[in-house]
Amino acid sequence: MPIDYLKRILNARVYDVAVESSLELAPQLSARVNNRVLLKREDEQQVFSFKLRGAYNMMAQLPPKARERGVLAASAGNHAQGVALAAQKLGCRAVIVMPVTTPQVKVDAVRNRGAEVVLHGDSYSDAAIKAQELEKTEKLTFVHPFDDPDVIAGGGTVAMEILRQHTGPLHAVFVPVGGGGLISGMAAYIKQLRPETLVIGVQTVDSNAMERSFRAGRRITLHDVGLFSDGTAVKLVGEETFRLTRKYVDDFVTVDTDALCAAIKDVFQDTRHVLEPAGALAVAGAKRYLAEHKWKDRTVVAVASGANMNFDRLRFVAERAELGEAREAVFAVTMPEERGSFKRFCSLVGARNVTEFNYRMADSSQAHVFVGIQLAKAGESEKVAALFRKHNFEALDLTHDEMAKTHLRHLVGGRSPSANNEVLYRFEFPERPGALMRFLDGMSPNWNISLFHYRNQGSDYGRILVGIQVPPADKKAFREFLATLGYRYWDESQNPAYQLFLR
Repeated sequence: MPIDYLKRILNARVYDVAVESSLELAPQLSARVNNRVLLKREDEQQVFSFKLRGAYNMMAQLPPKARERGVLAASAGNHAQGVALAAQKLGCRAVIVMPVTTPQVKVDAVRNRGAEVVLHGDSYSDAAIKAQELEKTEKLTFVHPFDDPDVIAGGGTVAMEILRQHTGPLHAVFVPVGGGGLISGMAAYIKQLRPETLVIGVQTVDSNAMERSFRAGRRITLHDVGLFSDGTAVKLVGEETFRLTRKYVDDFVTVDTDALCAAIKDVFQDTRHVLEPAGALAVAGAKRYLAEHKWKDRTVVAVASGANMNFDRLRFVAERAELGEAREAVFAVTMPEERGSFKRFCSLVGARNVTEFNYRMADSSQAHVFVGIQLAKAGESEKVAALFRKHNFEALDLTHDEMAKTHLRHLVGGRSPSANNEVLYRFEFPERPGALMRFLDGMSPNWNISLFHYRNQGSDYGRILVGIQVPPADKKAFREFLATLGYRYWDESQNPAYQLFLR
């Protein structure tokens, strides 16, 4: 029998714990993008996220005996807090399985509400497998973070509030997407009442299971997921959420880490509140969509879905926000080693502010320079690079090169004539005790580390750049090592920036 989501949403039991969150204009952001951007402030909820809506709605409708036994959940953090709060309100036991990558602020918040926390795996999908084991042994009721009709209906109340709060023209609603619980409930409501309003999902480029599934027409499982937006790090979306998304959602847009950092800054400037990466996802997506489709003077809503930010992560966000706003560009510039060339190069930079300048003599005839420059407007980096080339300074635009932005800027100039058979790899892994030692223990003693860069940037995942001397005869063994290591990795051996500065 088909589920009547409109009825379920209208009758959802969420306001025992939730508040009707504000729908407010973001004036500075609106002025920059030439459209009226409204923020649906779900960070105002008492767990600083929309997730308590679905969790409480589902748990409040459980039979009394099921509530007496207790509930179980798997979550990257915000759903966990919703379940913990609901259990506290309803007076039942709650066991929460959380990925080890979850920010400590979320783990502490769950424990502070009386729930039992089990840390397991690197993503929601890993935690869900562990939860399935506990469900059988502990006889607890599983509260799904997204693929449950009552959870979906609870999230749909966000759309109900938006349409009640804004009765004028509404051209699009941008919704962050992980497993799809929020967008499927919101879209089901909006499309039945205001079908002319576009519902657009936003995902990160490295955790876009729903976007890929939406375009393929079938659910697709990701091999791995990015860790920065931990609240949307889902490898496989739900069956019901996928069905509703295919039926009601109009389009998707994806954004990268830099765009997320810029969106966090945008919201802070307008509200003085700091969203978590997943919480700023819809804002970043709205900015990209509006720019790509050249919209002007339209009204859109971006759901600010959560604000459970790990404070230490702010260092990384602040560093990358300028790049996300396209206000800074970084270049590798080759200049002749002759008197006056440096002064001539600086004259080309002109009144632009130099944010970083790293110099290393390559040989007696030329030098390679790594330089960061503030831009007057977005998209200017290629114009600056062309200016350098016009005056015989060969320039490589590294503004969108992840290896250069994360590692190379701190390593410029490190050449070694003894590093024979060197390969360069970039690794990303959950920041937890023993992860680095696990990496080193897995290496063959025959492989010498010729370059190593590790920088803790306050994130929940570590980044390492490694140069390893691998003899030709060991190439197969090295590939096997990479396959069994279990970390995300990228071969940077042919990266042009590496060839210039480190090879």
